[in-house]
Amino acid sequence: MSVVHEGFLGVPAGGPAGGTADGEAVRRVKNVEVFDFGRPTTLTREHSRVLELAMETFARQWGTHLSARVRVKSLIASTTVVMQTYDEYAASLPSTTAMVLCALEGNSAQAVIQFPTAAGLGLVVQMLGGDGGQRLPHRKFTQIEQALVMALMDDALENLRYSLDSLLSVPIRLAGIQYNAQFAQAAGPLDLMIVSAFKITVSGVTAPATVAIPAEILLPHLGAANPVDSAEHSRERILEQLIHVPVDVSLQLTSTTVRPSTILNLAVGDLIELPHPKDRPVDVAVDGLPLAHAALGSKGSRLAGVIVTTEENPR
Repeated sequence: MSVVHEGFLGVPAGGPAGGTADGEAVRRVKNVEVFDFGRPTTLTREHSRVLELAMETFARQWGTHLSARVRVKSLIASTTVVMQTYDEYAASLPSTTAMVLCALEGNSAQAVIQFPTAAGLGLVVQMLGGDGGQRLPHRKFTQIEQALVMALMDDALENLRYSLDSLLSVPIRLAGIQYNAQFAQAAGPLDLMIVSAFKITVSGVTAPATVAIPAEILLPHLGAANPVDSAEHSRERILEQLIHVPVDVSLQLTSTTVRPSTILNLAVGDLIELPHPKDRPVDVAVDGLPLAHAALGSKGSRLAGVIVTTEENPR
């Protein structure tokens, strides 16, 4: 099953869309995205919000501990939280990158903390007293470098446990580093992962990073973190919300019918007679529907209506 999303693509003047010489024509193109309704890979709005808050907390905690480790100001910002298959996640990563694998007790699938190897080397340089400003290569870590990086990741893992709290119900530990996303095999190709993207800024240098956690670990606990009432309470919940929704209320006189010529010839000072008796109450209408009758009065310096009768409206 496929779902079609429509977008716009600008093409040069005189191109296939028939643009003119002094501007660019725009033609509509269709981007087809495959969607499996039997296995949706989209988070609900409620679950997405819970995870976004958890990852924002993780980013703040991680940034604080990273600053203490490398002894320079470090900022980490959470950008997106999505759900996708492990195959899609691995395909989105660079050919050479640092993937810290994290074992989850009782699960064959592993979590992943991913970042560029050059960014990892930059953190090592900062930890050893360097300025981290030089251009660093994308390569595998030496044994000493890997030990220092794993120490940083141990802190990150502790921050992740704290931020996810009850969502992460199983013990998690560092299991090693891989440098090729295609060979890492942290999970099955079709296994769903909760993928969070981050931006890490250290000494003015920004690098992307991701954290991927098997969805089967987090999803069962999202309902408890953001409980939803059962359907039997839906009517009461809707009524509780509706009574606080503002609506426009108007006091209406009886309308009259005039010809278009009367409207077109209106001038300042003209009068339009209304067939509304002086002693008859006006209609109290909500969205054009009369719900009551009111006598004209005043409250302070403002015109007001005093409700005299109400009526049921079948609509």
